[in-house]
Amino acid sequence: MLHSRKLTSLASVIAIAMAGQAFAYEEAPQLAQQVSAGTLPPLEERLPAEPLVMDVIDGPGEYGGTLRRAILGGGDQHNMVRTIGSDNMVRWSPDWKEVRPNIAKSWDVSDDASKFTFHLREGMKWSDGAPFTADDIMFWYEDIFTNTELTPNKDSTFIGPAGPVKVTKIDDVTVEFDFGAPNGLFLQALAYGFGYHPTAYPKHYLSQFHETYNADIQALVDAEPAAGDWKQLFNLKAGPMDTPLFWQNPDRPTLHAWHLTNAYGATDRVVAERNPYYYKVDSQGQQLPYIDRVTYDQVEDVETILLKAFNGEIDYMLRHIGRPSNKAALTDNAERGKYGFFDVGDLPANIMILMMNLNHTDPMKRDVIGNKDFRIGVSHAMNRQEVIDLLYFGAGSPAQTAPREGSDLYKEEYAKQFTEYDTDLANEYLDKVLPEKDAEGFRLGPDGERFTLVFLVADVFGLQYPDAMELIAGYARDVGLDFQIRTTDRSRLIELHTSNDFDAYLWNCSGGQADAYLTPICYVPTISNSVSWAREWAAWGVDPSTGEEPPQAVKDIFATYAKVRSAGTPEEQKALMQQVLDMAAEEFFTVGMVQNDPVFGIARNNVRNVPDPLPIAGQLWFPAPYTAQMYFEGGANLP
Repeated sequence: MLHSRKLTSLASVIAIAMAGQAFAYEEAPQLAQQVSAGTLPPLEERLPAEPLVMDVIDGPGEYGGTLRRAILGGGDQHNMVRTIGSDNMVRWSPDWKEVRPNIAKSWDVSDDASKFTFHLREGMKWSDGAPFTADDIMFWYEDIFTNTELTPNKDSTFIGPAGPVKVTKIDDVTVEFDFGAPNGLFLQALAYGFGYHPTAYPKHYLSQFHETYNADIQALVDAEPAAGDWKQLFNLKAGPMDTPLFWQNPDRPTLHAWHLTNAYGATDRVVAERNPYYYKVDSQGQQLPYIDRVTYDQVEDVETILLKAFNGEIDYMLRHIGRPSNKAALTDNAERGKYGFFDVGDLPANIMILMMNLNHTDPMKRDVIGNKDFRIGVSHAMNRQEVIDLLYFGAGSPAQTAPREGSDLYKEEYAKQFTEYDTDLANEYLDKVLPEKDAEGFRLGPDGERFTLVFLVADVFGLQYPDAMELIAGYARDVGLDFQIRTTDRSRLIELHTSNDFDAYLWNCSGGQADAYLTPICYVPTISNSVSWAREWAAWGVDPSTGEEPPQAVKDIFATYAKVRSAGTPEEQKALMQQVLDMAAEEFFTVGMVQNDPVFGIARNNVRNVPDPLPIAGQLWFPAPYTAQMYFEGGANLP
């Protein structure tokens, strides 16, 4: 462990008004210098009337230092999302057990859980000093969310059982979210990653790029070579946080603890400086964050990140390196790099899934992939244990995509069905679908040509997907299947699968723990930037006038999951979610390979207030919003 102190209860997180305490606020020395020089307002004018008082993990910290990290290539924006980007209206406690206030200081819920009224922090400001009010949330709702040109597919967080949410401004610091029907999981959903939308769009800045507010918008379009119309211009300036576009516009104000000073991809290092208007303080009245800046050195491979860690050039990191294959080398170099380890409860539903396109645009491929016997045959052809032994040093277990043991939704049959490695059984199932073979022993499609699936593969998450795909293609070849490999980077892979332009790809999936209730993206067809195996059905599930009408079994899954979201008690939610999982297991949408053992991260020896263990999941974008409380003991990086 990095430190002997583990997570303490955060039940004492308070608001100043509740504590009845008068704080003598303090700020970072660099900000104090700017105040003295007259280039920055005094701290009392920058903080909201009721800042959020954080009960930090080890204790109040010291100002100073640069948190150095690394970022992999041009499509690794989640590296920033998960460390400095996730700061929503509400947040999960560090132990993932309770939803707590964040940007919203409090909320009220109607008796039937259909209406949620949020009370914002009076006097809160964006990173450029402009006021943050209910008008910013209404800008997101009226001009982005409900604008079908800008938002043709709406995030499921804001779709209730009766349809999209209706947002109303009560006053400058009060907004109401009305779903028109019970939506018992909304607060939990809002605390997860994609709950960021309502508070991510500063009206005072972004309205200049919106045709509703700028009669001369065409002049801005003409001045931007990458924009063909105002909608493309707006997306360039206001891209979603989980895409590279958000991180390529350093002019965009934010509510995060640090704000960008340069664009992701413009140089080899992304720099984020302290937000002088950040709304959180510690129990001594010190404004957060403690750390001056966060940097991300853009590199092209995981080996470079490891070398930087060995050389003491990484202060806090788990992404890409926290895997069993790296543990021995990191341990051997820990003294040299002056770092220790912390535990990471990263336990997704599966870390390696064959996502085959059930809504393929080629009717022949769609029919084959859509045949459950084909997917069962592929599953039995996979030597999962060999993959685990060769790539992960035995750390993991063969499994389908399913809730993990220890989850209240776990059933052994979900995880273990069709995982037996048996080529005879695989051939038996595949012969039902593709019985004919060519002279080289490869199976022929219904059109008489060799049936080939091209798998998109990106080297992401430190999971050695390219190596895994070579093994998977070999297992497929042993049963007469031609799986071709097309390597790409993450951003291109996402572009292809979100446009439904793919045969198959290798990825992981959340939903292994409590997140299964809210991010069932491998059990229920869902619009997602990371997971697409039935995107047209997913679109229909959000709005039946779009996408493609699915089979009745999938409609039943949609209907039952809608009941999960509207259920009023945890007991009802669990019983209904179990039904969803039963139906998903019967359909067998994806072919899972491996459920991993818990992983780890590293932090340099003087980094404090590190959550340990750190829960993490697909939409639980930790350590943000808790990175702001990390600090360097001594106020500076170790030499």
